[in-house]
Amino acid sequence: MAHPSGRASAGDLTARRATPLASHSADPGRGARHPATAGLYGARVTDTVLPHHLDHVVVATPDLAAAVRAFEEATGVAPEPGGVHPKFGTRNYLVSFGGDAYLEIIGADPENTTFTGTRSFGVDDVRETAVVTWAVHPGDLDAARARAREAGLDLGEVFDGARRTTDGTLLEWRLTANLVEPTGLVPFLIDWGATTSPAVTTKARVRPTGLVATHPRPEEVTPILRAIGTDIEVGPGEPRLRLTVEGPGGSLTL
Repeated sequence: MAHPSGRASAGDLTARRATPLASHSADPGRGARHPATAGLYGARVTDTVLPHHLDHVVVATPDLAAAVRAFEEATGVAPEPGGVHPKFGTRNYLVSFGGDAYLEIIGADPENTTFTGTRSFGVDDVRETAVVTWAVHPGDLDAARARAREAGLDLGEVFDGARRTTDGTLLEWRLTANLVEPTGLVPFLIDWGATTSPAVTTKARVRPTGLVATHPRPEEVTPILRAIGTDIEVGPGEPRLRLTVEGPGGSLTL
């Protein structure tokens, strides 16, 4: 999903950098492609693993094709092409967590050779594949935005977004800007309206086993997270989001 916001600085992105897309464990058959199936890898895990109102986790990469290959090699699940964002010069691939949450892998669109603007999610500055931020879908986007402002952070204006899928289906949504809080720990807000979430339509699925957040001052970001309605716990440490997923071919931590 492309995004109408400025990008974080290279320093901010480095500060929250997770390990490259290479930290994984696997069974002896890792690397073989597995069809997306229901059951263990199609089921949403409990709310103790995924934060309340999670919509999707955003992974940015300097090399989209390489990141997609590495994800498949580690988990046995091939991310599905999502679509292109001509206005922002990006392209994405998606993997569902089951239920109403999913993973987005986003990078520069190699076919958009004429793009000269600023790519969303700091894609121009990332040096390795990592989680850069996440999104939540509160019951009332505007009310959640107002509560965040009362808690001390203005999430900015609400924008309309849209893109077409590879089969031509038009997806439309409303959202706030990303990386308003530059570490990416405070999610942006999204409302899909009448559009079916990609979490439902994406056949490629993995099982998330953890989303861990750390920040040098958890007490500063936690009130904002509670104000927008999510219950992720933030521990002390470098500003970082780490996601671990499991597929039929192995597990991967981003």
